[in-house]
Amino acid sequence: MNRFALALTASLALAFAAPALAGSQQDRMKECNVKAGDMKGDARKDFMKKCLSGASATGNSQQKKMTDCNAEAKTKALAGDARKAFMKECLSK
Repeated sequence: MNRFALALTASLALAFAAPALAGSQQDRMKECNVKAGDMKGDARKDFMKKCLSGASATGNSQQKKMTDCNAEAKTKALAGDARKAFMKECLSK
């Protein structure tokens, strides 16, 4: 699914969603979008699905930390040794 189709689907879902949607769901959508960074395609779709359902928050803290560090590394466009160093530091926090 391309970015336009994903945005259109998300927009339509929000437009037709029940007005009783809590602000926390909107906050979760914003937070998940930030965490997803510049992920694309199926990886972004899968990440957003898990993030919005709260699945990533229910995993153990090491899994969540790995997911968060990976997302941050992707937004910083790190690769090679720079990514390894970043991941080591991020995961040790």
